[in-house]
Amino acid sequence: MTAAAAVAGSEPDLIARREGAAGVIRLNRPKAINAVTLEMFRDVDKALDAFEADAAVGVILLEGAGERGLCAGGDIRALYESSKVKGDLGKILWREEYILNARIAKFPKPYVSFMDGIVMGGGVGLSAHSSHRVVTERTKLAMPEVGLGFFPDVGGTWLLARSPGEIGTYFGLTGQTMNGPDAVYAGFADAVVPSGKLAALREALTRLRRGVTAAEVEVLIDGFATGETSVPVAAIEPQIDRWFGHDRMQDIIAALQADGSELAQGTLKTLNEKSPRGMVVALKLLRLARASSSLEQCLVREYRAALEVFASDDFREGVRAAVIDKDRNPKWSPPRIEDVTPEMVAPYFAEIGTDELKFNSSE
Repeated sequence: MTAAAAVAGSEPDLIARREGAAGVIRLNRPKAINAVTLEMFRDVDKALDAFEADAAVGVILLEGAGERGLCAGGDIRALYESSKVKGDLGKILWREEYILNARIAKFPKPYVSFMDGIVMGGGVGLSAHSSHRVVTERTKLAMPEVGLGFFPDVGGTWLLARSPGEIGTYFGLTGQTMNGPDAVYAGFADAVVPSGKLAALREALTRLRRGVTAAEVEVLIDGFATGETSVPVAAIEPQIDRWFGHDRMQDIIAALQADGSELAQGTLKTLNEKSPRGMVVALKLLRLARASSSLEQCLVREYRAALEVFASDDFREGVRAAVIDKDRNPKWSPPRIEDVTPEMVAPYFAEIGTDELKFNSSE
């Protein structure tokens, strides 16, 4: 992190500028762990317009200001306030955010993300679809949305559905945190670089020539990487595959209940804290994502479901308990998995007509 990144008061929430060959995009709300607002998403899009057109920019670099993380997610409090008054922030913000996620995945120049510290929700969407994803020993990556009555969005269902075995189902439903090696194993990152070497890597990226290839950027990053092979989640993958290899939440819960191990019971306790409806919707989205042929298809499906979430009591209650009142005691509706009916779930998967998410290119 540069000294300029620490000066929050006099700077905008998003800083975009060329430094040598790098078009640097810095999320600059360190007090909020760089939580992303609608205007910041729009500013990232504008920055990408400028950097794509600038022949002097060879590589994009996404980073976060401060020492706590790249990004703690989207501006959940603003979404909560809009949802309470039946506003349209969800419809607008998620539309623009998801279209931006798809753009990042297809950006024509190498796009490097420094996923240091906390990386959650919307921060995953800005970084995990990029071409070069760098994590560190400080990385804490998670998609904890089911605990808010929501589901892993920003293309999270696409990424999670492509993790080995049922690793993605596990992380998507529990919201558990990945460390750097876990994130690489799960397909959310590419290389573990010590946080103490990020400044040197950053400097090297600014010194690249225009027209640098993705392969050359990969070689550069690998020169700073640890090559670490110890992956905590891989050690428990056989159990995860056994528990989460079902298409119904009732069957996942039953598999955990039947296993008396401490790990199974701890996982069961974690799931019991989540929104039952959110878990059922999330699991169906993950299973549909497995059969999808593109990120865009998943984003369209997520957008449909997100609009239904935005109007739901569970979303407001989840945010209230986690962010507003912070009592960590949400009252979910319905309160039990077995009470979630197909009729409750169906609206999350309905087409939404003229409000459908559209991309510039075909899916």
